[in-house]
Amino acid sequence: MPFTSFPFYLRPRTPFIYDRTIVEIIILCIVATCTFIIILPGIRGKFRFFWLLRVLTSLVIGAVILAVNFTRDWEVGSVITTTAYKSFSNVMVNVSIGVWVGLKGVNITLSGIPVQQINETIDYNEIFHWQTERHFDKDYEEGRERGLPNPILYVAEKFTSVNPCQVLQQYRIATYYTSAIMWFAFCTWVVSSILFSMLLIQYGIYMMFATTLCIIMSVATFASNRNGTCSINFGTHILQLKYGASYWMSCGAVCSCALHGKSRRAADHRADQPPEKADTS
Repeated sequence: MPFTSFPFYLRPRTPFIYDRTIVEIIILCIVATCTFIIILPGIRGKFRFFWLLRVLTSLVIGAVILAVNFTRDWEVGSVITTTAYKSFSNVMVNVSIGVWVGLKGVNITLSGIPVQQINETIDYNEIFHWQTERHFDKDYEEGRERGLPNPILYVAEKFTSVNPCQVLQQYRIATYYTSAIMWFAFCTWVVSSILFSMLLIQYGIYMMFATTLCIIMSVATFASNRNGTCSINFGTHILQLKYGASYWMSCGAVCSCALHGKSRRAADHRADQPPEKADTS
């Protein structure tokens, strides 16, 4: 009987937290900021810095709305534990297991403490997409075929469509509508910026408040998936998820939009008031 070796599958390098899209957004924001700073000396009067502050605030709001659609830290969680490394093996390793939830999928990381253990480098970063339930299940099956470590497969199994916790359905629906509403918020932000540039201040204020409402709805939609979370246990340790940077950045964008709209409304109201007449008596 001829000897056949086990198949070897290359592990693809997947983007993590900050991918190329995020870098492109940051570069565009830096270029736009430099452009506004260059034209700043051409604006006369004492209001030039207030104008720059309003422009930069609006630019940051738009950048946050656009960026959080691609980040993978809406929810994060990690745990350090000692667990079995591979299936059908008694080898135990000390590792850090991390879960990073985005709007398009979930990243599961596995890092050894130390990284070099059992004559192997333990440093994994796997992404599982959930555009559809079949897509996630396909990524999970491919991970099993590639022989991923047992902790990664154990966490990923919690998100499969056959898991009784129904975590995948909750996250997939919540993130779908969160992303859709956030894209609508970006559109309203673009419209408000155009209206402000056309000096249609009142309509621009309305659209800015519409942007605020859309972001609030988006954040609330994402928060709705925490009603029935499923615990991820590793022995006596529990991997718990909490809101990440993208969630809190979105909440900060809500406050910034509201303050920006109120400040523009106050400035517009002050400009509409007639100047007081000097007392000649």
